[in-house]
Amino acid sequence: MSRDIKSKEILARYAAGERIFRDLDRGDGIYDFSHSDLRGAIFTGNHLFASFREANLERADFSHCNVKTSDFSQANLASATFFGSAIDAAVFDGADLTGTIFEGASAFGYVFGKDELPPR
Repeated sequence: MSRDIKSKEILARYAAGERIFRDLDRGDGIYDFSHSDLRGAIFTGNHLFASFREANLERADFSHCNVKTSDFSQANLASATFFGSAIDAAVFDGADLTGTIFEGASAFGYVFGKDELPPR
């Protein structure tokens, strides 16, 4: 996947020290954050279609996000949170979910309880 200008812009803002990202809803494509370092980034409340494949998302906050169909394969999601998020068809194959919070997240009508993780 070739990184588009909008994905590059977000990564440049992160590199410059910004950590809170709002209004990233995209109707025109998918963000490509694969292989990126986005530790501690806050994406709360966004509707994201994104590839986070092999990204470092340790302590990232995806609370109340719609990340349906996003790819988190092989990502470091240690201590990240998806509290109250829609994760239908999101892929977590091989992801590090150590300490990741999915409480209140939903997938295909199922709401995750405390300490529950999606299948990987």
